[in-house]
Amino acid sequence: MKNYNTLKTTLLVVSLLLCKTTSAQFDFLPQSSQKAQVSQRIGNTDLTLEYSRPSVNGRKVWGSLVPFGMNNLGFGTATESPWRAGANENTIFKTTHDVSIEGKNLPAGEYGLHMIVYEDDRATIIFSKNHGAWGSFFYDPTEDALRVDVKTQEIPFVEQLTYSFDDVLPNSTVASLKWEKKQIPFRIETDVVNNVLAEIRQQLQTSPGFNRASWEQAANYSLNNGGDLDEALGWINAAIEGQFFSEKNFSNLSIKSRILEKQGKSMEAKAIMDEALPLGTVFEVHAYGRQLIAQGRKDAALEVFKWNAKKHKGTWPVDFGLARGYSAVGNYKTALKHLKIAEGRAPDQANRNAIASYLPKLEQGEDIN
Repeated sequence: MKNYNTLKTTLLVVSLLLCKTTSAQFDFLPQSSQKAQVSQRIGNTDLTLEYSRPSVNGRKVWGSLVPFGMNNLGFGTATESPWRAGANENTIFKTTHDVSIEGKNLPAGEYGLHMIVYEDDRATIIFSKNHGAWGSFFYDPTEDALRVDVKTQEIPFVEQLTYSFDDVLPNSTVASLKWEKKQIPFRIETDVVNNVLAEIRQQLQTSPGFNRASWEQAANYSLNNGGDLDEALGWINAAIEGQFFSEKNFSNLSIKSRILEKQGKSMEAKAIMDEALPLGTVFEVHAYGRQLIAQGRKDAALEVFKWNAKKHKGTWPVDFGLARGYSAVGNYKTALKHLKIAEGRAPDQANRNAIASYLPKLEQGEDIN
């Protein structure tokens, strides 16, 4: 009897091993619930969902194929399991940076995504640190990284389970599972500016840090996105002088001037721009004059346009700049004179047509800016 039981046990083990070997042969063979992946970048954060897509195939999904609440699946180590939020292997959620899910923090990483679906239009989204398990058969609540509760929504019929990133904004998106007539959404947000600045600091220590343009871009991004102005000033100073790649030019001096202006150092900012103007091309100086008009500094803009006309006498587009400058301060008669000169000097028909479109405005005493 003992020998019989030993033989029986041996045969069972061999059978299981053969089963395992057989099932592991070809992972490239088509599955009825085919694999899919969807990604979205928010700032410099990459979000990815990997899943398998079951079809409704005429079945009742919610409360049947996907039972409500937690359930004993009859296999594995879990006595109570959520839904695997897809088919086959774990549904996996990846994020390259820390994010918040429905207002709760989730560190950068890779997670097994599970859901508990309730009968009353609610669901709990679970992000498990165990992303390598097969389905939810080995789910362990102690491995949860985060749980959030969301409201489900009724939608038009969707045959194959689908994940998507919707409502994409500069700092956030909504990830949604859509299947049959139910949508399960969860909002994802990330601190784009701090993420980008952190990556800039790291990248400046690598090959991009050996290029002047990288330091200019870093300073400009920080300036325009609420970064530390002292840090931005250090970055732009490195671009201007003191490094083997440094070069003083109109562009980086302009950035430095704007940083100083934002720091409340107006006199220093003006001195830097006085230094920058002789280094600028006719187009760079023209663009600076337009920037001053946009800032409401009309008199300063006119002086810049006058300087450009003197420095680059008779060239395009100095008279167009003078037309804008005089128009900004309300001297439409002089502006009209320079606009007509600009029309004659325009290098192509497209620019001539654009200038001509402003003539009626000045003739009627309207600002062209």
